[in-house]
Amino acid sequence: MIKVDGKVRRDPRFPLGIFDVVTIDKTNENFRILLDTKGRFLPHKINHSEAGFKLCKVIRKRIGKEKVPHIVTHDGRTIRYPHPDIQINDCIKYDLNKREVAGVIKFQNNAIVMVVGGNNIGRVGTLQSLEKHPGSFEIAHVRDSTGKAFSTRLGNVMVIGDSKESVISLPKGDGIKLSLIEERANRLGQEDEEEADEEDED
Repeated sequence: MIKVDGKVRRDPRFPLGIFDVVTIDKTNENFRILLDTKGRFLPHKINHSEAGFKLCKVIRKRIGKEKVPHIVTHDGRTIRYPHPDIQINDCIKYDLNKREVAGVIKFQNNAIVMVVGGNNIGRVGTLQSLEKHPGSFEIAHVRDSTGKAFSTRLGNVMVIGDSKESVISLPKGDGIKLSLIEERANRLGQEDEEEADEEDED
C-alpha cells in the first residue's frame, strides 16, 4: 500500500529520510518528508504533480571505471553520465517516474536553501555568502524572510530553489524559527480565537 520514492515498500521498518516522497494510493495522498524548526521529521502533504519528483543534493562527482563520469546524491543514488554543469552542492530534480534527472538547482548566492542539520535545523532562507576555510569546515551565511541572519556548516545546507521561489512547497511556518516569546504569543492568539469561535457558536 505504501510507496517510497515511487517504489512499493513492504518492510514496516523501512527508513525514511529528508525529501523522500511517500505515496499512499488507496487514500490518494502524497507526502514529502521535511523538517520543522525543532528538528523533527514532518510529513508535508503535496499534490500529484509535486510527488513526481524529488530533490537530491550532489555530494560527490567522480570519474569511475572505464572513465565513466558519475555523481552520487545524499540519498545514495549513483547517476552516470550527468550533465557537465552539475557540480557538488547543487541539487538535482530527480524524476521518480522516468528515473532520470529532470533539472538542476545551482548552489549560488541568493538561492533558497533549507538547513538539514546543526542548531538551525529546519530553517529556510536565502544564501548570502560562503566563507571558505581550507582544511576546516566551510561556513554558509543565510538570511531568512524576516531578515534574521544565521550561519551554519556548508554540509548542513540544501538548495531548494533559485532566487525567485522554492521548487517544493513548504510546511506551515515556511521554515521561520520563532523565539519562545513569539511561539507563546502565537499559541495564546490561537487559543483566544478558539474561545471567540466557541462563544459565537453559543
